[in-house]
Amino acid sequence: MNDRAVPPMQALPDGEAELALVVRLPWEDVARLGQEAGRLAAQMQRPVTLDEAVSHRLRSARAAAAHARPGVGAGEQPSAAPGSGSVASLPRLSGSA
Repeated sequence: MNDRAVPPMQALPDGEAELALVVRLPWEDVARLGQEAGRLAAQMQRPVTLDEAVSHRLRSARAAAAHARPGVGAGEQPSAAPGSGSVASLPRLSGSA
């Protein structure tokens, strides 16, 4: 485990923010992240970390959700579903890219 001190959030020069957090995942999800990192690495022609794979998956899921949910505009929050604050509500990684 990496015990280096990381600020909980920091601004990046490209206008985005980086958030440090710890998430407990079952090994099956870690394996899926590894598969996603492998696909992304092949696509980008360079090594990809699990952090990058997670970030890519969350960004692509966010973009897909924005197109799929026209009733939720920019700045609006969708209604909270039961368990929406848990890791289980994050998009599942599937075998397709």
